[in-house]
Amino acid sequence: MNAVKRTSQPAGPHRIARDAEDYPGTLRSRLSENAPRELIVLGDRSLLRLRKTALYCSARTPGDAILRAHDAARRMRDEGVTVISGFHSPIERECLRILLRGKQPLIICPARAIEAMRVPTEARDAFDAGRVLIVSPFSATPKRITKESAVRRNEVVAALANEAYIAHVEPGGGTARITQMLELWNVRRLDRA
Repeated sequence: MNAVKRTSQPAGPHRIARDAEDYPGTLRSRLSENAPRELIVLGDRSLLRLRKTALYCSARTPGDAILRAHDAARRMRDEGVTVISGFHSPIERECLRILLRGKQPLIICPARAIEAMRVPTEARDAFDAGRVLIVSPFSATPKRITKESAVRRNEVVAALANEAYIAHVEPGGGTARITQMLELWNVRRLDRA
């Protein structure tokens, strides 16, 4: 279980350069020269040091996978697992709602720049409690999510993860590509346990 230790850092946004001491080493080791030059973070950046479980789900998801994803989100919430995700697909957003009812840390990775971003209303209480960190590999653009920025965000989430739960993989989709990256990096898949 990951406990949240409140620090006195201001909420941000802050920039963490690739050569900074607190830049996540897994980004450098897994993405090498493709690692983001910097991360923009909003919230308590010490949450990046916690053990993290990535959550992915393809946009098109059959009913049985939806039920399994809801159960997995409840289990992760109840066990205090730190979850990292873009929380972009419909099922990922539903999982976020479930996870926000817990006490564990969450790392939200939008597929866009966050310099002028406001913390989403549903995450405000958890953010104010120091449980939510918003992370982006995008400095100034894009201001809106694009297909390319979603791909990049998903790579960064995978590179930051210690393990992953993939609720559903649509063959040939973006999540299928992420599963290949996770396998290459020997990231344990919880959905196969």
